[in-house]
Amino acid sequence: MNSNTFRMPAAVLLATGAVALLTAPPAVATTGTGSAGGGEGTAGAVVLRAGLDVGLLNKTVDVPLKTTLNEVSAPATAQKTALSVTLDGVEGGQPVSVLRADVATSKATADKNRAEAEANLANAEVHVPGLPLLSLIQVEKVTSKALCEAGRKPVANANVLGAVTVLGKKVTLSAGGPTRIEVPKVGSVGLELSGTSTTSTTAAAAALRLKVSVNPLDLNVAQVDGEVVLAEAHCQAPAGPAPQPSDRLDVKPQSAASGTGAGITTDANLAETGGGSPAPYVAGGALVLLGIGVTALVVTRRGRTS
Repeated sequence: MNSNTFRMPAAVLLATGAVALLTAPPAVATTGTGSAGGGEGTAGAVVLRAGLDVGLLNKTVDVPLKTTLNEVSAPATAQKTALSVTLDGVEGGQPVSVLRADVATSKATADKNRAEAEANLANAEVHVPGLPLLSLIQVEKVTSKALCEAGRKPVANANVLGAVTVLGKKVTLSAGGPTRIEVPKVGSVGLELSGTSTTSTTAAAAALRLKVSVNPLDLNVAQVDGEVVLAEAHCQAPAGPAPQPSDRLDVKPQSAASGTGAGITTDANLAETGGGSPAPYVAGGALVLLGIGVTALVVTRRGRTS
């Protein structure tokens, strides 16, 4: 009786604790909710960025050519497949076609959980002043992506797919370092393939980076120097930690397992102590039978003696 009296409340307490653990909100979820007031992340992308100095034959000063195509900051999307600029004294005052492409898109999104940006170019040609018929570079497809999630390591990647032609020459790019292309009486171009960088909170990627130095000596252009970047994306992670629903899933099975374990432990204790078992009745019956046998044996021996 004492065994049943004290062990049943223990079983109830274990079961109650298991239920409380299952129904209580996980600590990590509470922390995430409390940090929801953190700042949003930031993201941006650009299909083409050019910073060039154009030297003119009839002037001793350079004309800057600084332009971008489809530059966006989150949240935004841009799609434009052509870019022309006009420079005083270049090509008779006609617009200079810097980029032509079948696809030229950029996109950036950001909220309190994540920031993401991407840029894409397909079948694209880039020109510089003084070389209207010879493209600086032709690419089949280039892409860049940057992803920054709260509480996770930022990720950046860039890809150059298909053929690449620089100043009329097909080139094979190397991931080991810049590739340099030189064309006599035209100039040189240095290409850096798929540059990416990440920190604990930021990520950036550029599919192609070109160091340009050409001397076309045509259309009043003496020299063009500078940099052209294709398909660039960058992001910065939100300030607060992101909610992680997976933590809820992790907690519940563990709690359920703990509850089941508590039930098993309680049953085992009851079995070990004999509580809830027919063992006491079997033992009592055996003693009764043993007593009857002894009595019968004594009576039989007395009868024989007499």
